[in-house]
Amino acid sequence: MSSPAKDQQQFNDPAWSGRLSWCLLAIILVWPLLAASEFNLLSLFDQRSLNTTGEFLSTFIPPASQPDFLALVLKATWITIATATTGLTLAWVVAVPLTLMATATLSQSAIGKPMSRWRSAVRLLIRWVLIFLRSVPELVWALLFVRVVGLGPTAGVLAIALTYTGMLGKVYSEVIESADPETTRALLRCGSSRINAFVYGALPQCATELISYTVFRWECAIRSSVIMGFVGGGGLGQEMDNSMKTFAGDEVATILLVFILLVAIADRLSHYLRQWLEFGE
Repeated sequence: MSSPAKDQQQFNDPAWSGRLSWCLLAIILVWPLLAASEFNLLSLFDQRSLNTTGEFLSTFIPPASQPDFLALVLKATWITIATATTGLTLAWVVAVPLTLMATATLSQSAIGKPMSRWRSAVRLLIRWVLIFLRSVPELVWALLFVRVVGLGPTAGVLAIALTYTGMLGKVYSEVIESADPETTRALLRCGSSRINAFVYGALPQCATELISYTVFRWECAIRSSVIMGFVGGGGLGQEMDNSMKTFAGDEVATILLVFILLVAIADRLSHYLRQWLEFGE
């Protein structure tokens, strides 16, 4: 029978001092960031804030169900879906060729052949373009395009297209480069083109991940189109902004329920597509 001292020694964590040091260091680093952001959790529990929140939330029940308002929400929902889908489609059309040109594993340099200076410069330029596009938030692009094309979904479509081109291009390239390169290299050694090396070498390995990420980005595009509605992009965001300004909590509740439904549909679509790919394999 083991002694209590031996059992206590057995359950001691030999790395506890290191973990404690890292936790203290993290607190020291995060503390000035919290101070700079003026984050104050106690303000949420102020009596005045609680009263205001309670009064506003009490107007959420029951959600608005007037036929005229539901028809307006249905039209706004269609605009939101159309904005997100069109913007993502434009981003995909641009991102795919940029990905093929920027991915190192699809290049002749992956099999040891030297690249010319202009090809190397083009690859570097494409990568910097992708960095620039995803560095500017879609909300900023929307504010700029509202000035150019005016209020409406067009500004939202262009904003999503630019930002998501950078996002899709970056992630697509990383997913392809993380795949097993042997098949791709074998095709390149046999004289295959970059496109054929991608279609027959990399794509069969990472199709599920690429489709899953694309559907996830479509879900994010729906959220972004809602947010851009607050700056004149139309759709559900604009209707929610109007309802918030008039403190119509029942209308806000209905719009939130529709928004949750859209995200749930996107999640189910991603699940079904993954199952279909796995079944097909």
